[in-house]
Amino acid sequence: MARVAALVPDLLFGSKVQAALQAAGHDVALLGAEPPDWSALGPLDVLVVDLTADRVDGTQLPGRVPGARTLGFFAHVQPEVRDRALAAGFDQVVPRSRMAREGAGLVTRLAEGGSPKEAL
Repeated sequence: MARVAALVPDLLFGSKVQAALQAAGHDVALLGAEPPDWSALGPLDVLVVDLTADRVDGTQLPGRVPGARTLGFFAHVQPEVRDRALAAGFDQVVPRSRMAREGAGLVTRLAEGGSPKEAL
């Protein structure tokens, strides 16, 4: 079981992400649209970030939570967001549709220290 924080302002999609991760056995803190108090979250294994969030520049988050692996997702029509996130140091960046289908498996692999299969 991994400790996961998911910064997903879209409440509907966020609840789907949270439910999938919890079903896979992860302890999940769902974060809303406001930048969180990182110190209050405690140690995390994986940080999941909606890179299209309006109030938080997700590309600034790698390294913000020491020791946490990072998984970002983006709208497939915004490949420049993917490129910025990879350049910023995200461990893995995937389209939102892939996050919806494979999010729990992606988080599990990252939490176990496995390297991402691909940075798509």
